[in-house]
Amino acid sequence: MEVKSTYLGTMIGLATVAFGLIAAGAWNKFISDAITLFLKPGNGVLAELIYAVIVTIIAILVVQTLAKLAEREAEFWVKLPWKKSRE
Repeated sequence: MEVKSTYLGTMIGLATVAFGLIAAGAWNKFISDAITLFLKPGNGVLAELIYAVIVTIIAILVVQTLAKLAEREAEFWVKLPWKKSRE
């Protein structure tokens, strides 16, 4: 039985998302626990604010890094000599 490339690509994508969610859950717990180390119990709103700020900063850094990586990859493929000869 031949495995279609679209099926394989879909399975790889799903596995990547699943592991990403597991990693996100682990980071979620770590950041929450780290914040509670530095704040007294009862500071729920302050802890949630600090958590939201930290997660937002991390998300911005990751998205910017991925965007720069995608831009570099696009520039790389355009500069290939055989890419120009095909057009």
